[in-house]
Amino acid sequence: MMERLPTRLWIEALIRRAEVAGASGFIVQHGDDDRGDVLLKVARLDGTAAAYVPSMDMDGNRIFMNLAAQGVGPEEREVDDYVARARKRDSDLWVIEIEDREGRHFLTEHVEEGS
Repeated sequence: MMERLPTRLWIEALIRRAEVAGASGFIVQHGDDDRGDVLLKVARLDGTAAAYVPSMDMDGNRIFMNLAAQGVGPEEREVDDYVARARKRDSDLWVIEIEDREGRHFLTEHVEEGS
């Protein structure tokens, strides 16, 4: 298992990757700089969106889960409702929004899309 970067640095790199590729990235809620959890919203700018949250695989590596498999989205309103509930539960949560017409998440970690 690899040592994790402080959350703030990881988020700065994520937003930079998005911007270099022509998308926009925003910090909606600033969490704990070192160990805050992350909720990533990807808005496709057509009324649809996706939400991703971190998890661990069987080997202890950080992966991300697309919450579509749990019924979150694809309508942006549904994703926004989930984000609002998550923000109320966790004051140290980072909420990042990426706006990209192609729906790219720019995560370098493995993403479980679910079924």
